[in-house]
Amino acid sequence: MVTFVVVIHITLCILMVAFVLLQVGKGSNMGAFLGGGSSQTIFGPSGPGTFMGKLTAGVAVLFMLTSLLLAHPSFNKPQQAQKQTPIIIDTSSPQQQTPPPVLPTP
Repeated sequence: MVTFVVVIHITLCILMVAFVLLQVGKGSNMGAFLGGGSSQTIFGPSGPGTFMGKLTAGVAVLFMLTSLLLAHPSFNKPQQAQKQTPIIIDTSSPQQQTPPPVLPTP
């Protein structure tokens, strides 16, 4: 199951990169970058969106869903890194404290 989802995830990744690279840019001059080529319509100068734009958005949504599906098992596992070994303190024999060193008097 996981292998199948990984194959779908990688395929979606490659498709998304290809679809983004195949799309035509909205403007390549500085005026378009600063908003000079925009019109007052609700969707902007390019219309409501192209087929490639919608296809890219759909592939991106599927890519995110497969990402979450692949990440889900890692949230359900108990965290083994936080297991600590118990500290055993031997209280059967009392420890003797050493007296502080005595300095010779002149």
